[in-house]
Amino acid sequence: MRSAEAKRVTNETSITMRLALTNNEETSIDTGIGFFDHMLTLFAFHGDFSLQLKAQGDLHVCDHHTVEDCGILLGDCFKAALGNKVGIQRYGCFSMVMDEVLAQVTLDISNRPYLVYHCDLKRESIGGFSCEMVSEFLRAFANHAGITLHINVPYGENDHHKIEAIFKALGRALKEACAITSDQLPSTKGVL
Repeated sequence: MRSAEAKRVTNETSITMRLALTNNEETSIDTGIGFFDHMLTLFAFHGDFSLQLKAQGDLHVCDHHTVEDCGILLGDCFKAALGNKVGIQRYGCFSMVMDEVLAQVTLDISNRPYLVYHCDLKRESIGGFSCEMVSEFLRAFANHAGITLHINVPYGENDHHKIEAIFKALGRALKEACAITSDQLPSTKGVL
């Protein structure tokens, strides 16, 4: 089974996580940030992943450390769960609509981490979640998972819809990229 468990403890956060790339376990997420919990739940559902996450962070300071460290640990678990990557499709792309919003996520499980992020958000925060943390979370995840990740939201008005569409599309694109479609490593170089 393609799964991984990890723990991250710093002076700012204490996080435990289990990720399975198949949805055969219950998803349970508690970061202390309601909107972030909702986004991660949507990510797991649309990726057809199982995700158990418990985070305690210095939320009395702000949400930055908790959100970023969750991205770091999710990237670590994702990379470990993929193992040697033999047979994966490698590339994924999904366009998600949510009412007036279009969000496009295109990615390559390349072991060359990079984030391109184009999404204008107007609000400072949503439900205790700082909107600036969307890109910080995605960068931490991409860097630790070894993914080239392009996020584009070309239009939309509602920031909640924009962020939600990003997390859903990310799940869908990863589901596509993780699919086992052959018995070979998807690289002419012979290594990812």
